[in-house]
Amino acid sequence: MKTLQFNVPTVHGQSVMVQEDVMDQFYPYFHQHHEAQLMWIIKGSGVLVVEDTLHSFKENDIFFLGANQPHVFKSMSMDDYSNESRSISIFFDPKGKLGSLFNLGEFETLLQFINNNARGFKVPEAYFDAVSKRVIQLKSSDSIDKLMHFFYLLRTLSMMSKDIEPLCVERGVTLTNETVSSNRMHDICNYIKENYKKELTLEEVANQANLTPQAFCRYFKKHCGLTFVSYLNRIRVREVCSQLNEEHLDSVSFVAYNCGFNSITNFNRVFKQIVGCNPKEYVQNYKKTVSTML
Repeated sequence: MKTLQFNVPTVHGQSVMVQEDVMDQFYPYFHQHHEAQLMWIIKGSGVLVVEDTLHSFKENDIFFLGANQPHVFKSMSMDDYSNESRSISIFFDPKGKLGSLFNLGEFETLLQFINNNARGFKVPEAYFDAVSKRVIQLKSSDSIDKLMHFFYLLRTLSMMSKDIEPLCVERGVTLTNETVSSNRMHDICNYIKENYKKELTLEEVANQANLTPQAFCRYFKKHCGLTFVSYLNRIRVREVCSQLNEEHLDSVSFVAYNCGFNSITNFNRVFKQIVGCNPKEYVQNYKKTVSTML
């Protein structure tokens, strides 16, 4: 799909934009923008396409999308007639006007949270009340109060770090340390990407990193934000999705085995856990969504 570069409307003197939209349907074009976005679906339902991954959405879902992350919220009503949508979005560019604030030591953890979640995430239902309350406070404030409520919102989001999953399979690895760790993680991830199609064990990858399996697990989780198994599964599922999107499709079983899965039962479980639906539903939803955008 072609990605449109969307320019978020700005207001002079404001570094955080709050936008409420009430439309016949959500903005229908696959697009990206320089700003990160938090979007609360107040009314409407459909399919969210993030890069090459699909997620269903409904009323009172809240999504965080990273800066420059291609996406579209595609309206799909239950009766195919009523697509009315309503949402509140918060846009901000952590490298723009807010950059100097995020560089302050007091906000370092918030910037790290944003960088670690550049692939986006869905706010877990258990946190809906806390997050929606912050959004309302931010929307109803102005000037310095608006900025304060924005950082309170980010702090609330950062508290759910352990309970969120990335929206897309992989969007690069965000590293938390400097050159030495960066080089080591780069080598580890390259090795995984080059060998994911074969049976890849923890011991083999740990040996490549010159670490014991236990030390490797701690190191990888700290710097990647995912366990080794979760990261490997996401690499494999990403490739499966890519092949399932092709016009000339081999059998799903063939694709799964070719991407490193050695059990169809395990593949189906992992695929649904990461993508949110089974492979057949993914293909149907993807083709239906893409055909309406052409």
